[in-house]
Amino acid sequence: MRNDKFTLCYIEKGDSYLMLHRVKKENDINKDKWIGVGGRFEADESPEECLLREVREETGLELTSWKLRGIVTFRTDSVPTEYMFLYTADGYEGTLTDCDEGVLEWVEKSKIYELPIWEGDKIFFRLLETEADFFSLKLCYEGGKLVEAVLDGQKIN
Repeated sequence: MRNDKFTLCYIEKGDSYLMLHRVKKENDINKDKWIGVGGRFEADESPEECLLREVREETGLELTSWKLRGIVTFRTDSVPTEYMFLYTADGYEGTLTDCDEGVLEWVEKSKIYELPIWEGDKIFFRLLETEADFFSLKLCYEGGKLVEAVLDGQKIN
């Protein structure tokens, strides 16, 4: 059975986030998009255990300070519904390594909207910018196009 839970983290350094340009994997739903780092839960992992493992595997960094910012529900017409635990992190140790899923790059927060990112990601970036304590966001896609967004139970588009 396919795992439908994953973590995604945006590591902060100054006014930048560490972004992953997904260009290395074949048959990747995120191909050519810029996203954070993270991945699917392994058996019996908590969200925090998944977060720490995935960040270490994809970046070589050990997080020392992070915060769960929201839960994002993805409904699409191509895969079963998925649930993402969205984190930001502002403390880490170690040296950045290469990632086998794409190219890691520090991107100024003001330039993120110029990159090829998912439409729904623009919504949660705005929520991260406003320092929202915690949010629940449901994003519904059809044919790769955002058709509905629901924030804390209220439709927003």
